[in-house]
Amino acid sequence: MSNTGISQDDISQDELRREQEFIDGLYTRVDALRGDTETSVTDALAQGNTPMQARLERDILVAERSGLLAALDAVDGSLCFGRLDLADGTGHHIGRIGLREDDSERTPILIDWRAEVARPFYLATGHTPMGLRRRRHITTEGRRVTALHDEILDLGDETRTGYEDPSGDAVLLAALDSARTGRMGDIVQTIQAEQDRVIRAPHQGVLVVEGGPGTGKTAVALHRAAYLLYEQRELLAKRAVLIVGPNPAFLGYIGEVLPSLGETGVLLATVGELFPGVRATATDTPDAARVKGRADMAEVLAAVVRDRQTLPDPVIAIEHDREILMLDDDLVRVARERTREAKLPHNAAREHFEGYILNTLTEMAAERIGTDPYDGSNLLDPSDITQIRDELAENPEVWSAIAQLWPRITPRRLIADFLADPGRHLSAEDADAVRRPVTRAWTVADVPLLDEAAELLGEDDRPARARAERERETQIAYAQGVLDVSYASRTYEFEDKEDSDPDGSEVLSAHDIIDAERFAERHEADDHRSAAERAAADRTWAFGHIIVDEAQELSPMAWRLLMRRSPTRSMTLVGDPAQTAEAAGVGSWDGILAPYVENRWEHTRLGVNYRTPAEIMAVAAGVVRAEQPDFEPPSSVRSTGVRPWARRAAARELPAEVAKAAAELTPAEGRLAVIAPRALHRALAARLDGVTAGAEPDLTRTVVLLDPRQAKGLEFDSVLVVEPGRFGTSDLYVALTRATQTLGVVHAEELPGALGEGLEAA
Repeated sequence: MSNTGISQDDISQDELRREQEFIDGLYTRVDALRGDTETSVTDALAQGNTPMQARLERDILVAERSGLLAALDAVDGSLCFGRLDLADGTGHHIGRIGLREDDSERTPILIDWRAEVARPFYLATGHTPMGLRRRRHITTEGRRVTALHDEILDLGDETRTGYEDPSGDAVLLAALDSARTGRMGDIVQTIQAEQDRVIRAPHQGVLVVEGGPGTGKTAVALHRAAYLLYEQRELLAKRAVLIVGPNPAFLGYIGEVLPSLGETGVLLATVGELFPGVRATATDTPDAARVKGRADMAEVLAAVVRDRQTLPDPVIAIEHDREILMLDDDLVRVARERTREAKLPHNAAREHFEGYILNTLTEMAAERIGTDPYDGSNLLDPSDITQIRDELAENPEVWSAIAQLWPRITPRRLIADFLADPGRHLSAEDADAVRRPVTRAWTVADVPLLDEAAELLGEDDRPARARAERERETQIAYAQGVLDVSYASRTYEFEDKEDSDPDGSEVLSAHDIIDAERFAERHEADDHRSAAERAAADRTWAFGHIIVDEAQELSPMAWRLLMRRSPTRSMTLVGDPAQTAEAAGVGSWDGILAPYVENRWEHTRLGVNYRTPAEIMAVAAGVVRAEQPDFEPPSSVRSTGVRPWARRAAARELPAEVAKAAAELTPAEGRLAVIAPRALHRALAARLDGVTAGAEPDLTRTVVLLDPRQAKGLEFDSVLVVEPGRFGTSDLYVALTRATQTLGVVHAEELPGALGEGLEAA
């Protein structure tokens, strides 16, 4: 290369220029796609013989292009991030989505990172180059290339570009050291080999991904969702993917990851948002959450429902046709047991109960009315019996009795009544823990109870069917009116012209090609909501795949809810049993999964900590080892050389000292989290600028005030832990492992022994 007379600087600039030209070409194609789509849609609406035809053409175009354009909008500015140079002299550029030169071109100009051909970008090493000569990382700001990092994988290749990265870690370390924004970013450019194996795992059932703090398990789960949406596009586009997170702040934190990867058809929700029409805004005590989350609550609620199927006390008198018909305990008991034998949900079974009661009353009335006083024979024929039954079915007293004995119940009413008076079904201690007024707002632990109640109650869909039929008749009538107007207008148009149909051909109108019923059905079927939007409104929706973050925290009742939404048991569960903090949390994977899939699940563990510096991780691990001597934390990939510190303050000076320490720790760029017991939030917020106690935290602010539960799954440049002695071991472990750079502790009370030993005095 030295013989060519070309300097290394010239080569470097040429490489940069070549990549910039490629990126420019990509965005020329993107801009053309946007323009072509807008023009095509406009043309489709402007031409065509009928509005219906134009609408159809428009819908087809939008369907073909909208997904791609939405993805391009989401990743604009960071479309391409890498290139693979193969040993045979060819190469591929790798990006967040795939892109072709034109609609007929089969070979993409940009390879989707999820494609199999892109996999060497994440797995190739000098020892196993996987056919690669060089791997290039391309860093961009907007549409401008700002940096190149090359890794030589064919050690015998002497060609150099001037962008060689000897360690191969520059891009990863730059990402780890970059300032946090309050929103999780994708890791598509820095996916490590152990993470890639999880993301692309072929397992079709339940995959458990365990990992300590900072191992990237949440990012891996999100990228696995993107990968599955790529691999199983047709299925998951119809059934959608559900991602369950521990709290709304966490969902906001991860909310931009999948859009940045070109995927928007995903539903993100907490357990408290998985019952349509209910949003959990209240908070349970730990004891209440524990009781509500127990597996035996399913049996308790089943008993509550059975108790609503009552018997007369002692009889119910019904006046009918100047006769008094008496429903006693024995008669109703028979009707109740026969109804229960059908094993239908309560509300769905009511139709059977109504039939038994009406038949019982009909027999009673027929015996009184039609019995011959002389020989005891029945003088009524079948039509007379039918008439008596029909008349009883119109008697309000009959329906009042049925409503008393087998009432229609909504899940909300059942659970509200149960929690207001739980004493009949729970021990005195447990009843005291969950008892609350009927008017109180719902909690997260209530939502699985509501879902269980909905399963037990079912739905009597007769009123809904009747409403739907009335609405359909109204739509048909409206459609008929539209067609009549169209026909009259068309007829008038041609009658007004002397030469309206010179060749004698018939003029087709809407009446000739579609009738009112089909016209109504066509509009009725128009539902432009995405699968995720429809799933959010449908409690019975079966998702194509479910991802659960912080899975160890969910209660047995919450797992019953989620398993109903995954009949195929296609799930990815991520979490860390060492971080279990919720009183109702199951904690162990076997405890979660054995009731549903026994041992038919796969387990993998992430063992590398990319977030937490070694100095901080050593302190956090020491806290856990004080209780679990054999505890092994994930291995940190980096060290900052900065030891965590502790500062003691007088109790009355604690808020002021926290504010002072926060000012010292707040990074010039990035985010600081103050993690403190909830009882101290109001006093601390009064001294921290721009911080409000009790509000849902805005993670994009420079300083955020949280408790340990709110901090789960999040990361910040700096963390200040306040009064750690008030935290349980799990909560303290979480609080100590949120920082990517520095950790400080301020306290007035004594520190836990293991923590005090690991901190430097400040």
